[in-house]
Amino acid sequence: MAKFCWGLIGGGRGSQIGPAHRLGATVDGNFKFVAGALDANADEGRKFALELGLEGNRAYEDWKEMLTHEINRTDKLDLVTVATPNSTHFEISKAFLEAGFNVLCEKPMTTNIEEGEALLAIAKKSNRICAVNYGYSGFSLVREMKSMISDGVIGKIRLIKTEFAHGHHADEADANNPRVRWRYDPAQAGVSAVMADCGIHALHMACFVSGEEVLEISADFVSTIPSRELEDDAMVNFRMTGGVVGRLWSSAIALGRQHGLTIQVFGEKGGLRWAQEQPNQLYFTALGGRTQIIERGDSSLSLMAQASSRVTIGHSEGMPLAFANIYVDIAKALSSNKANTSKAVKPLYPNAEDGLRSIAAVHAAYASSEEMGKWMPAVPLSLKTGG
Repeated sequence: MAKFCWGLIGGGRGSQIGPAHRLGATVDGNFKFVAGALDANADEGRKFALELGLEGNRAYEDWKEMLTHEINRTDKLDLVTVATPNSTHFEISKAFLEAGFNVLCEKPMTTNIEEGEALLAIAKKSNRICAVNYGYSGFSLVREMKSMISDGVIGKIRLIKTEFAHGHHADEADANNPRVRWRYDPAQAGVSAVMADCGIHALHMACFVSGEEVLEISADFVSTIPSRELEDDAMVNFRMTGGVVGRLWSSAIALGRQHGLTIQVFGEKGGLRWAQEQPNQLYFTALGGRTQIIERGDSSLSLMAQASSRVTIGHSEGMPLAFANIYVDIAKALSSNKANTSKAVKPLYPNAEDGLRSIAAVHAAYASSEEMGKWMPAVPLSLKTGG
């Protein structure tokens, strides 16, 4: 029997992200899907929720009704996932956190730095989990990469090169497609489109595997389709703690690229390379040595990687199971909180601090692009030393 009650806001019929969350949350038996406000169209949202098996009194018309009813239930939700357009993340997450719920918010956590600072403060004050779904950090071999770097296998990191480039928004005829249009509308997406939608996944992964943080950014944003107000291609240079240099390319008009999330980490003693479309292999090259292929599911992997894998070697594990690892991380934290035990090790799930750093980086990249690539500070005020 599932330990925790889970609710979903957004992610309705036809959503790209809804199925991955529903699978990821429930596959390990830690969460039971019991409540939802799944669509901006109230009737469609209720209808779809009922089709998915939710009881009628927990198939809500909108998130406000969901909050009003759930807050007074004895079996109220242990975790609420917010999978709605970017501009709504802050209002919904803030309301549920302040009401005492734990929240997993889709990225970007907010569209501006001030709201990110506010959510971090609210999460700390309420002592609730505010996680952010950088779900690709849940892949087993991404975690193996993190473990190898932490163990010093490649030595001091010199350079990280990461990409998230696809070609699915390359058709100018999609200008009025509602599932595409909002991403390039500043009123709904904020100051950035492809960097905030895709690039921050690549940037977060660089931080996740290296253990370093972004300090400053130089960027070039371009809208290759004239009708778009926000960028559909971004080239970003970044500098990190530890003297690490970073290069990032994110694009939505790269025809021939499907998903395109990749990361390469180059250290003084070796290099690592991983691509999300071939998630079962991690490539490692030691200084002066041949390239080795590390397979997901191998018994020699780190405990962190082994714990993030479910099926035997040679079989594929995809995005929903990577998302599932984020939910497993949160379930462990919820169990720890209920048992009133503390852990010295930082949980692996991305949290509100990660979300704030990411949106600060997006704004730094936007500001840099407006100034022809001028280097801009990317550390949020509250996270500066002494901040």
